[in-house]
Amino acid sequence: MSLRFLQVFIPENVSVNIEEFLDGHEILGTWRDAALDDRVVVHLLVPAEKTEPIMDQLEQAYAGIDGFCIVLFPVVAMLPRPEVAEEEDKSSSNSDGETSEEESNGDIAESGRVSREELYRDVTETLRINRVFLAMTILSAVVAAVGLLRDDVAVIIGAMVIAPLLGPNVAMSLATTLGDIDLLRRAFVTNLVGVALVFMVAVVLGMVFTVDVTIPAIEARTQANLGDLVLALAAGAAGSFALTRGLTGAVIGVMVAVALVPPLVVCGLLLGGGRWEPAFGAMLLLLVNLTCINLAGVVTFLIQGIRPRTWWEEERARQSSRIALAIWLVTVLALGVLIYLTQMPRSLG
Repeated sequence: MSLRFLQVFIPENVSVNIEEFLDGHEILGTWRDAALDDRVVVHLLVPAEKTEPIMDQLEQAYAGIDGFCIVLFPVVAMLPRPEVAEEEDKSSSNSDGETSEEESNGDIAESGRVSREELYRDVTETLRINRVFLAMTILSAVVAAVGLLRDDVAVIIGAMVIAPLLGPNVAMSLATTLGDIDLLRRAFVTNLVGVALVFMVAVVLGMVFTVDVTIPAIEARTQANLGDLVLALAAGAAGSFALTRGLTGAVIGVMVAVALVPPLVVCGLLLGGGRWEPAFGAMLLLLVNLTCINLAGVVTFLIQGIRPRTWWEEERARQSSRIALAIWLVTVLALGVLIYLTQMPRSLG
């Protein structure tokens, strides 16, 4: 069971009855500090999937008060070990028939996901366009190019792992689900900068080195098929699901399954060498991966019950999700038709 530690800072002059907010929530531990700098500090130990309704309720009550703050920490370990509640207790509702707090917040307990604030923090960490991001992007392009030209699978996988392009695409899916225009703009800009930088590096390398299209690692990324589309959808959903569960390590597997850098580098290398037709196939594979990651991400986040806190934000998020789903779905269908048409000459031959 993943645990989270909440520190709640509330001004001392505000009437605080924290027990009212905790009633009906699964709390593993509660501690209260003496007033510090005219603020009361309450510490809460809760399961990860229970944090969002608690934070929403406290924010709704105290958000307009100066000095109010909630700090969320992941818990690595604790002693004595917490007792795990029985599974049969999860489905039980209140004895008077009232809807539980978890049900009113999108069945967060049943989905087992972390809070929207934690997801927001995870994705925004990937959107900083700084020297580290630029260096990692350039290095991933160089490593991928070397691995492709040498047909070295291990080197190519290394480029997949260090490439920072998956995060901005997941951020676009989360921004669409939450209706967060600012986050969507930042994610789009970061994604655009990363893709453009990898592409330019690959084109330059393609102009310098001789690119052999018959190299298996390169040839495999110039022939997109319907299986690639299905793989990208499944892997994109798995990555988004792992992120909502706080399993960030599992996202590395998604980086390998639906890598964005190798097909983009192949496209740049081939264009730099003047090989237009196979470059189109690599670009088609890149578009399949990009589109499927975003479509699968939006669908997964919606299924996991991720939504804004307030009803007016939720209405905007619902509209943006519908538009995004329509765009990505039409794009996936168009790519599927295009892949089918490009495969027809080979099948007839």
